[in-house]
Amino acid sequence: MTQLTIIANIHARADQVALLRAELLKLVPITRAEAGCLQYDLHQDNDNPAHFTFVERWESRELWQTHMNAPHLAAYMAATEGAVTEFTLSEMTLIA
Repeated sequence: MTQLTIIANIHARADQVALLRAELLKLVPITRAEAGCLQYDLHQDNDNPAHFTFVERWESRELWQTHMNAPHLAAYMAATEGAVTEFTLSEMTLIA
């Protein structure tokens, strides 16, 4: 089974940084307790506080997909509707 690394970059609207930060922080303990979650770390850019990055590691893509369909992610999406200006996600494989 190949582990999956996820790099997710989320950019907040300038007037929504505090809201987005609070909602992203809510995801951390719930997600870390999920089956297959090996790492789920949230970062905030030092020069641009509206830019957040998740570095995630999952036992498999299937377990990550389960996470992506979890109720707490749906709640996050509803709570932050209109607050995100850009979202990019990369699925990666550790090679060294």
